[in-house]
Amino acid sequence: MSKMVIGYTTGVYDLFHIGHLNLLKNAKGLCDKLIVGVTVDKLVEYKNKRSVIPFEERIEIVRNIKYVDAAIPQEELDKFKMWEKLHFDVLFVGDDWFNAPSWKEMEAKFNEVGVRVVYFPYTKGTSSTILNDTLRKLRGGDKIR
Repeated sequence: MSKMVIGYTTGVYDLFHIGHLNLLKNAKGLCDKLIVGVTVDKLVEYKNKRSVIPFEERIEIVRNIKYVDAAIPQEELDKFKMWEKLHFDVLFVGDDWFNAPSWKEMEAKFNEVGVRVVYFPYTKGTSSTILNDTLRKLRGGDKIR
């Protein structure tokens, strides 16, 4: 009997779009159970950003995507701390992390515990940032609250 493969990924999942759906669908195709960390509002603010959709609604949306087996709050950036709690087998991340110096250390830590890191390309042309900018322009330049 083969071991069940648990996958983990994280994101803000603000203004949920096809890029988000593709990432979750592709991730689920590479594991038996997919756990998704949804970034809490306070952690989104560290990037000097603000989500349009509040955390409670974002996690509810993600929780109801058929590819997601569990959605949990992501309260800190350190993905290794989450591994210590969940012991997932595969970590799915965006390819913008690839070759980032700080990420190299993290990837080495995951290698030591046997976690495979899979990089997914970002969907070209669709992002929450672009959607936000478009909404801002449509509304006459007002900041989104």
